[in-house]
Amino acid sequence: MRHWLIKSEPSKWSWDEQVAAGPAGTHWDGVKNHTAKLNLMAMKLGEQVFFYHSNEGLAVVGIVEVIREAYVWVPGEPWVLVDFRAVKPLPKPVTLAAVKAEPALAKMALVTSFRLSVQPVTEAEWTRVCAMGGL
Repeated sequence: MRHWLIKSEPSKWSWDEQVAAGPAGTHWDGVKNHTAKLNLMAMKLGEQVFFYHSNEGLAVVGIVEVIREAYVWVPGEPWVLVDFRAVKPLPKPVTLAAVKAEPALAKMALVTSFRLSVQPVTEAEWTRVCAMGGL
């Protein structure tokens, strides 16, 4: 299983709203980038994903799980959705500044490809961010 990171602006869809969606979860949309789309299409059922607040907060705030793999958003359009359910919050949000300050995370996509809204996360990066977040 792989790990991922998705970004969401709290004013559009926050961690609290994701949690409120309950066990049924909800779809994640807003991707209009082909690299992000390919990452969504690579996600598999049960994979764990960091939920990152972008633009406001700039921090990994929780973990979601893939509960439905990629499916067509609008027939005839090239974009896809993936459904997620909240798993748990990070006891201590891991800020972008903290990620950038951590030498072990220097090659993390969050640092090198900051604008990409759906990113792969290596096992080592996952373990380190979880530790930084108190898990």
